[in-house]
Formats: sequence, structure tokens, C-alpha cells
Amino acid sequence: MGRGKVQLKRIENPNARKVTFTKRRDSLLRKAFEFSLLCEVDVAAIIFSSSDEVYEYSTQDINQTISKYHRAKGTLNQSDQRSSTEFMMEELDNMKSTVRALEAKNKHLCGQDLLPLQLKELKKLEKELNTGLDRIRIRKRQVLSEHTCLLKEKIIVYIYSEGAQEKVTVEE
Repeated sequence: MGRGKVQLKRIENPNARKVTFTKRRDSLLRKAFEFSLLCEVDVAAIIFSSSDEVYEYSTQDINQTISKYHRAKGTLNQSDQRSSTEFMMEELDNMKSTVRALEAKNKHLCGQDLLPLQLKELKKLEKELNTGLDRIRIRKRQVLSEHTCLLKEKIIVYIYSEGAQEKVTVEE
């Protein structure tokens, strides 16, 4: 035996209305959870009671979901746009200062624009350059050693091939 269809109209009895609200609210939030779980979608449900209590469910942070909704609809409010612009400007300023610092460091490594440097900074720069020079020398020795080994192998191959030709000539 099935339930009869409920007539949709305002429930006059305040106690019955509150009980119905609680049951339907819980049911709606449960359905939102099930929907997000079954379909792997982001869901947000916000319910305001008649006494201004707020009930919410969201698969992720409710503010993230609302921001995602605004971005999708292109309805970011002015304060969000302003804070986003301010954030981007801050990032741009940080990147510009990083580029300036790297350019100055590069000039110092090339021996340019050394006047503003103090003794401590000059010693640090000298140490960095010496370390780099040592690495360059080590790599240079490796390359020369590899090149020398290749030349020795070529000489040995050449000597053996010349020796084989001489034997052929002598036997004739």
C-alpha cells in the first residue's frame, strides 16, 4: 500500500511545520550527499530556516563551490575581482623584483656593477666564482682525458692496420 500524494501547501500548525522541515531538510541534505557520491559531482546545498538558521552541505568548502559557481556564470562581484587583481599585481611585483635581483647577480658574476657591493658580499662572490672555476676545471680535465683516450685508441687501431698492410706487402 503506497502513500498518498501530499498536497503542497503551507503547513499551518507550527509544530508540524517544524517537524516536516527537519525531516525534509535531512532528506534533502542526504540526497545531495548521495548525488555527489554516485555521480562524482560537486554539490552545494544551503537551507535557511524561517528562524534564519543556516544548514549547508557541500562536497568541498562551500566558499570554493560558490566561487566556482560565480566563475562559471561570470558573475564575480567587484570585491572578488578587485582582490584577484590585487593578488595578480602583487605577484607581478614579486616576479619583477626577483628578475631584478637575478639580473644584478648575473652582472656581478660577470664582473660588472661591483661598486655597490660591500667587502662581505665581494668575498662571497669571489668564493662562488672560485667554486664555479673549480667545477669548470674538473669538467675540462674530464673532457681532455676522454679525448686523449679516444686519440690513443685511434692510434692503436691505425698502428695495427698499418702493421697488417706491411705484412701483406712483405709476403708478396
